[in-house]
Amino acid sequence: MRGTGQHETLIGIALMVSAVAGFASIDASAKFLSGTMSPFLIVALRYLVSFVIVAVFLAARRDIVGLMRTRRPGLQVLRSLCLVTATMCSFVALRYLPLAQVTSITFASPLVVALIAGKLLGERVGWRRAIAVLIGFSGVLVVSRPGLSGMHPAALLAVVTALVNGVYIVVTRMLAAHDPPETTMFYTGLVGSVLTAPALPFLWETPSETSTWIGIASVGFFGALGHWLLILAHRRAPASTLAPFAYAHLLWAVLLGFLIFGHLPDHWTVIGGAIVAASGLYLLYQERPRVTPPGEEGAV
Repeated sequence: MRGTGQHETLIGIALMVSAVAGFASIDASAKFLSGTMSPFLIVALRYLVSFVIVAVFLAARRDIVGLMRTRRPGLQVLRSLCLVTATMCSFVALRYLPLAQVTSITFASPLVVALIAGKLLGERVGWRRAIAVLIGFSGVLVVSRPGLSGMHPAALLAVVTALVNGVYIVVTRMLAAHDPPETTMFYTGLVGSVLTAPALPFLWETPSETSTWIGIASVGFFGALGHWLLILAHRRAPASTLAPFAYAHLLWAVLLGFLIFGHLPDHWTVIGGAIVAASGLYLLYQERPRVTPPGEEGAV
């Protein structure tokens, strides 16, 4: 039995690493498309394509009407609003900044969670966690370099992404006790599509390049795939075991940024990203009994 449990955990870890590879691929696809498309159009396509894939897949496996039943519709809408806002800010930032830099800044989300969880979730924020948060935010400052000639204004949008993502993660935790992850996944696509699809007639221009069509398909496909792999991962292994592997997202961002765009992170991004990651991992260690359950942690 022990061997079987270890095998399941290893599968869960592999699924988690694959899930964050999917999330990094969303960002890479969005950055690729931003060369010829408005970020607002990319966001709309990301949610519409992803929602169609998710709806068809879930309808084939389960009662779609049953999945639409939610005990907390207000929280579902709030969560989706947060995710759409974070996606919008992130995609605009990706238009101007390297993939690794944006990812490093947005991974400050767990630091935001540590600050607001005490009020909304009744979690105690001790002095160790407070110091870890301060150190983590110093890492964000190192990556974004405010006040220095190297800072791009788009870095502020990445910071906003991290802040909104923090609220999104807390709301996801609140929903976990009421709705199954498939329901939350369904509403993510539904609300995101309703909010962004009206922009399509005004922004859409039929692409002439095959690579653009591939990018459009990828940004929606990897959105659906990443979230589904995340759910499968949490069914195989405990959330506390999987949570540290979410930071593989940073490694995938560096790899994809180099392979697709020829970008390598500068020393400020490496140092700051390491500080943010170390602080986030320490916070995960501190809150092991209450790590976020399946719910697309920080994913856009």
